[in-house]
Amino acid sequence: MPKINRYVDISTIDREAKKDYIDRHSPFVHCESTAKKGEPFKVKVKMGNEYCHPDDFDHYIAYVQLWDGETLLAQTNWQPGAMGNQCAHAEVDFYIVPQKSKLKLTAMSYCTKHGLWESDPVEVTVED
Repeated sequence: MPKINRYVDISTIDREAKKDYIDRHSPFVHCESTAKKGEPFKVKVKMGNEYCHPDDFDHYIAYVQLWDGETLLAQTNWQPGAMGNQCAHAEVDFYIVPQKSKLKLTAMSYCTKHGLWESDPVEVTVED
């Protein structure tokens, strides 16, 4: 099992390099707190909040996944150079159709140099 890295509140860290490292590798889930059952629901996953991630041949975000608990809902993949070989916030909009009363959404991302990263879970109430 690979090591899974998690976001740490970077305001509690003194070293700028450590803040940069943690933030740019962390996926963040952005969505409304309520959804309608059976209707498309937009979930944005963005890599990094304050710091962008490199897009080099040997160091880039290879994929981002969206999970509901232990169920993989969606995944997007990138190739090196997809962000123009520039430091960027890789982001993707997933559209899912909720079928149950609650979602526990988590994003996972993979950096080709620094491994697997997991977001904080976001709970969504699904209304009929």
